[in-house]
Amino acid sequence: FGRVVWGDQILLILARHLLRELPGATIIADVKASQVLFDGIAAAGGTPLMWKTGHSLIKTKMAETGAPLAGEMSGHIFFRHRFYGHDDALYAALRLLEAIAAQGGDLAGLRNGLPRIVNTPELRFPCPEERKVPVIEAVRERLAAAGAEVIAVDGVRVIEPEGWWLLRASNTQDVLVARVEAVDAPGLERLKGSLREALAGTGITPPADL
Repeated sequence: FGRVVWGDQILLILARHLLRELPGATIIADVKASQVLFDGIAAAGGTPLMWKTGHSLIKTKMAETGAPLAGEMSGHIFFRHRFYGHDDALYAALRLLEAIAAQGGDLAGLRNGLPRIVNTPELRFPCPEERKVPVIEAVRERLAAAGAEVIAVDGVRVIEPEGWWLLRASNTQDVLVARVEAVDAPGLERLKGSLREALAGTGITPPADL
């Protein structure tokens, strides 16, 4: 039946190919992307840059930094290298075919060669518009008091030994967005528990699958 190749996995395949031509180049990805992507870019000789989720935000950061390639977990892929600095699905597909041909094998083989991790999809749950930012700030303050390792570029991305979890405010809807990633299933469940604990007392009810 096949398997989905997610946006951050496609971006890593593209980045590995591009970095053969442009070693050291900055590659931008949004805060929802897998750690496998950021580590893979660095391992291929690139400079990974984690940035805020959002089409216009990524495109603006790309222009600011001169990055030749950027992408989002959602599947938006932006090329400045041999293109115009915006996302175009047909062009990205052609560049993906080029990358597959250059790296050998097929898309399934390249996907299967990526490190194995477990993660949730993007989880979205209701939060009134006026409460989105205060909830994120309350969680951030609680994490800071606990000495947690937090990337605060867009909401909170919390780094723990088993992996990471993310909580951020949607740019377009009255929802909070969460994602969790770990090296194995038990780690994923523990990180889900950390996220539920962080939300405790905020008045926001996490989804049943968290």
